[in-house]
Amino acid sequence: MARTRLAGAARVARWADAALRPGRDGGTPDGKGTLSEATAEGAAADLGLSTAQVRADWDTARLAGLVEVHGDSARPGWRLRAWNRDDSAVLRGWVALFDAWSLAHPEPEDREPAAVAEVVSAMPQVLSFLQLSAGPVPMEQLLDLLEQRVTELRTARCEVSYGPQPEAAPEGPAVADAELAPLLDWALHALASVGALTYGDGQATLTPLGSWAVWVKLEQICVAAQSPAGNIEQPAADMLRGCAQLRPNAARAEYRAWLAARPVGSAVTELLDAARGEDALTRGLAFEALRVVGAPAEPDVRAVAGENPLRPYALLWLAEHDGHDPEDAHEVLTREEATWLWVDTAAAVADHGEAPLLVRHLESAVQPTVPALLDAVRAVGHPRTVQVLVALAAAHPDPALAKAVRRAAFQVHTGGS
Repeated sequence: MARTRLAGAARVARWADAALRPGRDGGTPDGKGTLSEATAEGAAADLGLSTAQVRADWDTARLAGLVEVHGDSARPGWRLRAWNRDDSAVLRGWVALFDAWSLAHPEPEDREPAAVAEVVSAMPQVLSFLQLSAGPVPMEQLLDLLEQRVTELRTARCEVSYGPQPEAAPEGPAVADAELAPLLDWALHALASVGALTYGDGQATLTPLGSWAVWVKLEQICVAAQSPAGNIEQPAADMLRGCAQLRPNAARAEYRAWLAARPVGSAVTELLDAARGEDALTRGLAFEALRVVGAPAEPDVRAVAGENPLRPYALLWLAEHDGHDPEDAHEVLTREEATWLWVDTAAAVADHGEAPLLVRHLESAVQPTVPALLDAVRAVGHPRTVQVLVALAAAHPDPALAKAVRRAAFQVHTGGS
């Protein structure tokens, strides 16, 4: 289902990969990752599509990570490279699109941004209700639930008055319904546009794909991960994923057992190959395993210090190996390298962790304020920036901060400032 939903985006991304390689005409230098008119027309002619469809599929490809924008150019993402051989890459691409639903459909222009942000913050509860209902739900019920959730958000900000109310107060809910109904309609249309639900005849129903995604997110919150077994016989990437939910001491014991079962040289090579993969969590765990290897890994780690995805991890590893206190090792990184590492770690938390962990990750940023962090994150050009900011905005309990983060995600997505 995810492949079908993203088929058009993958087709346009593959066309761009073949037609817009370096040295060929048609790329765009605008820094937004958009297609020039000539490029869109060329793609439409080659693919038998309208230019509007090409642009829509290109936008989906960017949100799903099939295309990554770097500086003033766009290039194929790892998910496009892994499309034919890795089902998990396809599913992650669709989940990235699902998480960015609020960017996939234009929001109402006549609504206050604060009200839009409240609805975006409240929609996880609406989606959970749809998932638990396992069938069509009338919009009236969803609107009632949305109103309750928005009221909770406003109460948490002390925006709901307590004590005796004016006589007109009983009409308050009706006013809220009138305010929220167009926004709920927008949100349901946006979620339908990414394939999470169907919406028509005054009711909404999660698609099987949408139900699966919501179930997985609920499971991440409600179900404790089971300890893995049999990791010693697994390839490095599988072993690292198997150790992801272990406590640090248990994970180190697993790394030692895995290393003891194979030659050091080939083990280090395998760990570094795993670190080059798409999963940021695996990248971080690979360097934790290399810390267990110790000195024999130094030449190989030093050799990869020039590789962009691995550089911050390698520099920290080498600093600790050279005697720096682990608490101070981050000082060897430039501000840009530290910011890139912050985004990469946030991507790992967003993919595999829980919302409170992502919120606490804010505290580890080297920038003193959230606006400074967002400016640095926008500038550093990490390919997962939009997905990380969308996930952080969805997780953060402070609506004002979530709104700022969501605005930054939109600016990165559109190339604005």
